[in-house]
Amino acid sequence: MMSSTPEEIFRRMLDLMLAKDMSAVADLWAPDGIAEFPFAAGSSPRVLRGREEVRAYLAHYPELMDMKEVAALTVRPTDQTDTVVVEWTATGRTVATRQPYRLDYIVVLTVRDGLIALFRDYWSPLSAAAAAGDLGRLIDSLERRDA
Repeated sequence: MMSSTPEEIFRRMLDLMLAKDMSAVADLWAPDGIAEFPFAAGSSPRVLRGREEVRAYLAHYPELMDMKEVAALTVRPTDQTDTVVVEWTATGRTVATRQPYRLDYIVVLTVRDGLIALFRDYWSPLSAAAAAGDLGRLIDSLERRDA
């Protein structure tokens, strides 16, 4: 591993995402690392346990979203040296619709031994579904869940 601070790991992850190397993104996770999505809705998972679940989750991302740029990035240290809070914005095009998107995220990232131990990703499922052209499907899945 080239770098081990939480900020360096996060920046490396973004570079790999821009290069569409999702397997290398997953390799940044500890074998038992966790990805949490507290605001997930519909069929999106709320928790991924372990590097291989993260790898499977990311495998088809470039076929859905063509991330072109990190338009904004602010890294905020915490009182724990292994944890940072990152505010960031991704821009690109949705593959299915070819429409541009801009999505904002807040991530709480904890690194252990140079690998991601916990990645808590706060994103808007409505904004992501709208960007992906799947807003109708998200709403349908929520309505079915309430029935």
